[in-house]
Amino acid sequence: MTLKTLLGQLRILAILEGVSWILLIIAMILKYEMEIPGPTRIVGMAHGVLFIGFCIWVVFYAVKVKWPLKTTLICLAASLLPFTTFIVDAKIFKKEE
Repeated sequence: MTLKTLLGQLRILAILEGVSWILLIIAMILKYEMEIPGPTRIVGMAHGVLFIGFCIWVVFYAVKVKWPLKTTLICLAASLLPFTTFIVDAKIFKKEE
């Protein structure tokens, strides 16, 4: 995995986006169960930026390698559910290398 390629950047974004999802869930628990709202703002903003970046990189890569629409939509949908970017990285992105 390298930052020099679009696929390497996409794989790193997938991992970072997945981690940010987990951190956001933890921050939301802190906010709603323990009344500690601070982390939600910071983690939420970071997750939002990573989410948008991941989606843009998926589209860039899909156009570059001419992915089928189904593969592109699966990768985009992965950003909506916790942990699924890890699965997409292992099942789709890793096989692209």
